[in-house]
This record gives sequence, structure tokens and C-alpha cells, in this order.
Amino acid sequence: MAGTGGGSTTEPATTLDATGLLCPLPVLKARRALKTVPPGGILEVLATDPGATKDFEHFCQTTGCQLVESSEQEGGILRFRLKKPL
Repeated sequence: MAGTGGGSTTEPATTLDATGLLCPLPVLKARRALKTVPPGGILEVLATDPGATKDFEHFCQTTGCQLVESSEQEGGILRFRLKKPL
């Protein structure tokens, strides 16, 4: 999977481990976790559900978050970095 914005040096405010969870749980947990992230902050989400890629793209379109990275790590772990709107 091609990454978008890979190699970002901005440290996440929070990392959410949603590995092993199936749709729609990773997105629902991310929505809840974003409440504690300051405006402009980064939420990093780790997931294993292949559907999470489309889910987070749609989530960002509907919430105003910016998907600054979408990549696949070793072991099939998907990493998403979402920037909370200001």
C-alpha cells in the first residue's frame, strides 16, 4: 500500500491501538480518542482491518480531519495519522 505523507516527523498527541478490531470499531474509537487531542494535534491509529483504509478516508472527509499518513507496517498493521482541525 502506498503511504501518503510518509515520514512525517510530527509526533502524535495520542496513539490508538485498534488492531484486531473490525469495522466500524476502529473509526468509532478514533472519534472518541480525538476528543482528547488538541486542535491541530495528531492522532495515530493502528489497525488490522483491511476496510479501515476506506473508512478513515471517509471519516476525514466528513469530520474535517486531515489524513496526513496512511501506510502499511510489517505484519499487516495499518497506520493512520489524522490531524484534528484547528
